[in-house]
Formats: sequence, structure tokens, C-alpha cells
Amino acid sequence: MLRNLLLASGAVSIIACSNSTTPDATAAEQSETAEVRKEIFSEKLGEGLYLLTGPGGNIGVSIGDDGVFVIDDKFDRFADQIIGEIASLTDQPIRYVINTHYHGDHTGANAEMKQVGATIVAHDNVRSRMGMTFENLQWGRTIEATDPSKWPTLTFSDKMTFHFNGQTVKAVHVPSAHTDGDTIIHFKEANLVHMGDNYFNGMFPYVDVDGGGTLQGMIAAQSKVIEHSDENTQIIPGHGPMANREDLIQSRDILQTIHDRIKSEMAAGSSLDQMKTKKVLSDYNHLSGFIDEDGMVTIAFRSLGGKIKE
Repeated sequence: MLRNLLLASGAVSIIACSNSTTPDATAAEQSETAEVRKEIFSEKLGEGLYLLTGPGGNIGVSIGDDGVFVIDDKFDRFADQIIGEIASLTDQPIRYVINTHYHGDHTGANAEMKQVGATIVAHDNVRSRMGMTFENLQWGRTIEATDPSKWPTLTFSDKMTFHFNGQTVKAVHVPSAHTDGDTIIHFKEANLVHMGDNYFNGMFPYVDVDGGGTLQGMIAAQSKVIEHSDENTQIIPGHGPMANREDLIQSRDILQTIHDRIKSEMAAGSSLDQMKTKKVLSDYNHLSGFIDEDGMVTIAFRSLGGKIKE
């Protein structure tokens, strides 16, 4: 495994190998197989900053003389590819990984990151949530506690600052937003923000109400970034393509409209099922994806205190 080889060498190296090809496979077949297997890709954002994309949450990476600073690390099955992609960009060690929240598509490779020497950083509630077993009513299933090897080892309650690779990196907790442990990361000098899952670009967002999140908190988080950004700010969403301030304003305004519409329906006495039947968000159906129209109605309804059957 790549991560074990990296540990043994004591440094990040570029290592390419494939166990899926046979000795008599042609070079073209081997190349095609390698391409199919590659699922993590990097994009340069400037000033030593990169975006790593692929299944799961978007990863932000800062590379420089101080080492490598990583924001989120997707699912555990991509650990080797993530570490390998970073190794293709630099021979510096991974020093820090900050988790924007507790979900497995943003924290899955934590254990492997620890193995190559990284310190895992997150809000206090991320560590708490990762140690809990609780019910998620949105999906009707039990969320099991994760293995302690994945838990962050350095936590904070409100905000913290890293002075790293020539950047002032502000990590700020936003309460009751996507979850109850969300962090937004601002690279001051680069004018870049990683919002974690407080921003789903071009799609309905998932708000983890059972994990302490609310639609109101997500709206507030987006408003906070809008207030402290300008037309040149680069914004990394938790999911979806890179964005700018105008994109985020559009997102915030849509979420505010959804919030106000569901609140009005509730005040008029409409039930959750009635709102779904009436298709009260049909004009936003083009945003359906991981969360569809009915799912968004449910999220807004629950964020406003509505109850669903357990």
C-alpha cells in the first residue's frame, strides 16, 4: 500500500504501481486500466493552493516550505490516491489535515493521514460526533460511531489561526449550519475560502438536522462569507465546482426563499406531506441531486421545528 511505503521512507514520494494488469497486457491496456482506476484529480488555484476533486467532498491543499496543509480527505477507500496525488505535486510532508465536519466523505482517510505524520484538526463537536451512535431520521438509519483511529487529535471551540506557507489561515466555527461542528477556512492572503458542506454549488444542500444542523445556520454561514469576500474571492464548496461571491449570493438567496416559503406554509397549517403534494419547491427542481425536491422540503420543515415520524 502506498501509505505504508511512504511511512517507511519517512517522506512523501511519487510511487506508481498496478496490481490489476497481467504480465502479457499491452502498454495501451495498462495505461487504460490506470486511467480508469484514477479517481482523484488536482487543479491549481494559485499561490501554492490546489483543489482535489473526485467522489466525496472537495479537498483543499496548501503546499509550500512549511509542508502540506489539507482540508478534508474524502472516503477512506481513496486514501492512497489522495496521498499519491499530493505526492505528485510536492515532496513536502503532510503536516495538517483539518476536517470541516464529521461526515465520512470528508474524514474517511483520517487514519491514513495520521500514518504519514499529519495532525488531524477539527471543531470539538466533530470529535464528539465521530464517537457517537445516533439515529438519522432523514435517512431512517443508525449512524454508527467511527473507529477512534479516525478521530481528530487537535480540536478547538470557536476559531483558530494557522500561520503556514506564507498564509494566514483562519479556521472559524459556524454553529448549527450543515452540522453542529462546521468549520469554514479562510486563506487571507490568497483570498480563498473553503466552505465545506455549508455550500453545495448548483444543487440542493444536505443539512444534517440530526447532526445538529439547520437551514437557518447554513444561510447565516453563507451570509458570513459573503460579507467578508469580494469579487475576486475564490470559493471552494463542499460539493460542486469552484465558485465566486456572486454564485454564493445566488445560493444564499435561494436558500432564504426556500426557508421563507416553508415557514409560510407551516404558519398556514400545511403538513409536510401536503407541502410535498403541492410541490411548493417545484421551481427549484433543477437543483435536485443527492437531495431531491421532497428532501429539501423535509430539511426546511425540520429546521423550522417540524416533526417527522421516527
